[in-house]
Amino acid sequence: MATSLAEQPVLKMSAPDLRSDLDLSIEETMRLLRLAIDMKRDPAHYATALQGRSLSLLFEKPSLRTRLTFELAIQQLGGYAVTSIGMIGDREPLKDVARNLDRWTQGIVARVFAQATIEGLAEWSRVPVINALSDMFHPCQALADVQTVLERFGRFDGLKLAYIGDGNNMAHSLLLTAGRLGMQVAVAAPEGYQPDAGVLAMAREAGVQFTITADPAEAAEGAHAVYTDVWASMGQEAEAEERKRIFAPYQVNDALMARAAGDSIFLHCLPAKRGQEVTDSVMESAQSAIFDQAENRLHAQKALLLMLLK
Repeated sequence: MATSLAEQPVLKMSAPDLRSDLDLSIEETMRLLRLAIDMKRDPAHYATALQGRSLSLLFEKPSLRTRLTFELAIQQLGGYAVTSIGMIGDREPLKDVARNLDRWTQGIVARVFAQATIEGLAEWSRVPVINALSDMFHPCQALADVQTVLERFGRFDGLKLAYIGDGNNMAHSLLLTAGRLGMQVAVAAPEGYQPDAGVLAMAREAGVQFTITADPAEAAEGAHAVYTDVWASMGQEAEAEERKRIFAPYQVNDALMARAAGDSIFLHCLPAKRGQEVTDSVMESAQSAIFDQAENRLHAQKALLLMLLK
């Protein structure tokens, strides 16, 4: 009889931190996904896997899914989390914050405005640092996304993911995670809002098959997963009205979903502005996998913590 993965040794990540999606190799990502699915199926086997370990959660941006899923993840593995909300390094240098936290806890999770904050924490900390969102990457969300795809389709090869909207941190992480796992990635974004050229160069160097277009219909054609995100992220509130005008043709609606494959799913990292980037009918459709994604944040992050902190 096959044994649970819980009965096998958990191999530690080769990188000390998760600063970006590229810190996980393709092999490590697949191992993490298999572990996440096993933890989801059989959580009792892992209930004491990180007993006595503690985790610092730092938030410069408000959070529902990130905060609760990381707090629950470490608790369900036998550890505990301490949470701090506010600007990191506002009252004291970032390097001092990092060197305090690494004396008290075994890992640092940070949801920040700037990627430079993640890099600074990782540079000065002796314990693993996890990027729980920055302006450049959202690797934890991408892991939950590809877990959702794997659960639905059982594979990545031969699948197409269409990302429609702002070429932001979410688009970057999907290119680097879903793309390296073998999915073809098509990004549809208006001129001036397409993914960062440096990230596209990273994806190209990693062998990702992707297309960048200004036409959402072209991107969605034959897609197995259609993905979108809010048009104005936190910190872009002053641009919200202008972005609504520019991105209006990029709304994911029933007509756009009809261009996707017959067994396609709809994905959104949430929170969503229903009626803006996506219609309520798509959010509530049988194709919608948004709450599977949200649930999988918990399981993917449990696997990540185990691979970093075990």
